[in-house]
Amino acid sequence: MIRGQNIEAIAAATGRSWEDWLAVLDDAGAVDRPHAAIAELAASRMPEQLENPGWWAQGVAIGYEQHHGLRLPGQRSDGTFHVSASRTVARPADEAMEAWRRLAEAREDFDGAAAEEPPTTSRTARRLHWRVRLDDGTRAAVSAEAVGDGERTRLAVEHERLGSPADVERWKQFWKARLAEL
Repeated sequence: MIRGQNIEAIAAATGRSWEDWLAVLDDAGAVDRPHAAIAELAASRMPEQLENPGWWAQGVAIGYEQHHGLRLPGQRSDGTFHVSASRTVARPADEAMEAWRRLAEAREDFDGAAAEEPPTTSRTARRLHWRVRLDDGTRAAVSAEAVGDGERTRLAVEHERLGSPADVERWKQFWKARLAEL
């Protein structure tokens, strides 16, 4: 199963129908190759005038893998899954991240998974980051980025190394609920 909008976007951008992409990659033996090799095959067949052909080749490779049952939607090439959730709050980024930090530090665990070590924070010119490694082998990160005039902030959670689609659903609900507490 693959997402229809991805197929439509790929066809529109590359000038090649999804059926043509499948035939080209099947003829090249892509079904027996790892992700990087499939992406390389797709990249070698992108139109010359296409902007960011490597990005489109990744999309083709992922769609191809999903089409052939080599990867589920949301699954990464290493077999793990990830989930994201976001919320925009009416506060500047520093205040929003501080509110997140206080909320997270008040918890003994995250839906049953404890922090392996204290969370870390960092900052770039555009974003503030909070990261934690959990004892179930997963990692979560929250970024805060100013929106518009800087009086609003988009907080985005990314949780990586999940083991299954069921984990994705479980953690999505958990992170949405935490963001709603802000």
